Amino acid sequence: MTVLSDPAAVEDDADATPLDRPVTRRDLRNDALLGAGLFGAAVISIGLATVAGAFFSEPGNAGWSLLASALMTLPLALRRRLPVTVAVVVSASYFVAASLQFTELYVSQVAIFIAMFTIGAWVDDRRRAAVSRIVIIIGMALWLLVSTFLGATDTESLDEYFAGSLSPYVAYMLLMWLINAAYFGGAYYMGNRAYAAARDRAILQRRTRELEEEREITAAQAVALDRVRIARELHDVVAHHVSAMGVQAGAARTVIDADPAVAKRALSVVEESARSAIAELHHLLDTLRSPDGDPDFAAGAPSTLSLESLADLAEVMTASGTPTAHVVVGERRPVPDVVQVNLHRIAQEALTNARRHGGPDATAEIRVRYTDAAVELEIVNSGRLALDARPGLGQLGMRERAIASGGSLELRPRDRGGYLVRVAVPLDAAPQERETP
Repeated sequence: MTVLSDPAAVEDDADATPLDRPVTRRDLRNDALLGAGLFGAAVISIGLATVAGAFFSEPGNAGWSLLASALMTLPLALRRRLPVTVAVVVSASYFVAASLQFTELYVSQVAIFIAMFTIGAWVDDRRRAAVSRIVIIIGMALWLLVSTFLGATDTESLDEYFAGSLSPYVAYMLLMWLINAAYFGGAYYMGNRAYAAARDRAILQRRTRELEEEREITAAQAVALDRVRIARELHDVVAHHVSAMGVQAGAARTVIDADPAVAKRALSVVEESARSAIAELHHLLDTLRSPDGDPDFAAGAPSTLSLESLADLAEVMTASGTPTAHVVVGERRPVPDVVQVNLHRIAQEALTNARRHGGPDATAEIRVRYTDAAVELEIVNSGRLALDARPGLGQLGMRERAIASGGSLELRPRDRGGYLVRVAVPLDAAPQERETP
C-alpha cells in the first residue's frame, strides 16, 4: 500500500483522484455549532476586553468588533461546503477589522486558523488549495508590512512607543509577525497532513474492497477448479474400470455355457476392476474429506499411479481383451510424481478409448521414451476409427493433464490405421513436487 506520509506529495499531485468525501448532515451540524460557539466566545472576549480597556477594544468600537467577529466566525458553518470562499471572507474581515482597529484579538486568530486548515484538509484540487492559501498568506504578510511601516512613520507616537533599544511598538509588531507565522504555517502544514491521512484511509478502504472482491473471485475459481478436478478423477476412474467391467461381463455372458473357464477369467477381471475402482474412489473421497487436502490430489490422481505402473495397466488391458504391449525407450530419468500421475491417467484414458471404439480385434502399445530434456508417452492402437465419435470429456481431461504437467498433447489418426496419442513433457518445465516442511 502506498502511504502518503509527505504532505508535499499530496499537494503536488494536482491530478489526483478526488477522495469522494460527501459532506454529511452531521458535518454541517458540527460546523454550525463550531461557528456559533466561536461567535459566542468572541462576544465574551470583546466584552471582557472592553471592560479591561485592552488595546483595540475601545467602548465605541464594540459594535463594529461584534460585526467583524460575526463575519469571521459564523461563515465557518459552511467551511466544508465552500472552504476557499469561507477562508477569503474570514481573512478579509480580519484585515479590515485590524486595519480599522476594532478587531477581536483572540478568537479571530482561531477562526483564521480553522479556515486555512479546512482548505488544506478538504479541497481535492491540490493546486487550487495551495494557490488560495499562498494568496491569503501573501496578503497577510503585505498587510503586516504596511501596518509596520505606517506605525514606524507615525511621528506623533515616536516618543511614547519607540523608547529604548527594544521599544514597545517593535516588540508588539514582532509578536504579531510571530503569531501570524505560527498560525498560518501551522494551519498550512496540518491541513496537508489531514488531507494526506484522509487519502491514506481512502486508499486503504479501496484496497480492502479490491482484496475482498479478489478473494471472492479466487474462492469461486478455486471451487470451479476443484469441481473440474473431481469430475476429471471420477471420469477417469469410472470410464476405465466400468468400461473394462462391461466388456468382460459381456464376454463372460457370451461364453459362460461353452467355456466356463474363459468366463471365470473374465469375471475375475470384472472383480479386480471393481476393487480397483472402489479403492481409487475411496482415495478420492478421503482426499476431499481431509481438511488440509492432499498434494497428490492437486495432480489429479492417487499417488500410487506412476510410470512404473504402466506395465500393470498393460496387463490389465490385455486381460480385458485388448492386447497391450509396454515398451520403455532410453535410460529412465527422475520424473516428478505429478507428471507421472498425469501421464498414467492419459494412458489409461487413451486405452479406454481404444477398447471402446477400436473394435474387438484392436491391439495397443504403451511406449515411454526418455530423452535428455523430456519424457514422452505414446499410446497407439490398431483399431478402426469411429467416424461418428466426438471429442468428449476424456480428451479434454487428457489435454488438461498435459498442460498441467507443462507439456503438449497430440491426438490424431495414424497413417497406417488406428489412433495415436502422444504427450511430451519437458522435464525442466515440469511442475515440481511440494516440499514437506
